[in-house]
Amino acid sequence: MNKIKGVLVVLTGLFLLVTVMSLFIPSKVVTVRGMPVHAPEAKILAQVTDLKAWKNWHPVFMQDSNAVFSTPSSGANASVQWNTAGKTNTIRITEQSTSGIKFLLIRPGEKDVENILSLAPLQDGNGYQVEWQALTHLKWYPWEKFAGIFTDKMTGPGYEVALESLRKKIEN
Repeated sequence: MNKIKGVLVVLTGLFLLVTVMSLFIPSKVVTVRGMPVHAPEAKILAQVTDLKAWKNWHPVFMQDSNAVFSTPSSGANASVQWNTAGKTNTIRITEQSTSGIKFLLIRPGEKDVENILSLAPLQDGNGYQVEWQALTHLKWYPWEKFAGIFTDKMTGPGYEVALESLRKKIEN
């Protein structure tokens, strides 16, 4: 009986230690990827701000013909929905400006991921840096906080592939 109590005390202490350590891990994870695109600003913005144009360059929409786009497909509250593994995913534009868009990625059972696709002129004046920022809010759970450490490594390559596809579409 004393051995069982000892094991329970050690497990409880370990759980508390992990929980306290997780409180020092930020609850927001920002993933940022950028890609230089050598093209006029209007041409880039036309592809970025109109969700229907994403079919031309975004890997998810190039492969998924079941995506449903709102009308209009650009501007605040424009959206697109598609199914993945039986769940409906939604992208909804929250703000559009002359330098890009802000939008939410909404998935059932998960916190919304805030995204920004923006343009900034390149130093040489020969194009624009297209930057994708994704802000993921984590719950307080220790396992979610520790998993958040790897969010950039898991999601970043997908943003890179999408931006590279955008660059190829626009420059060709």
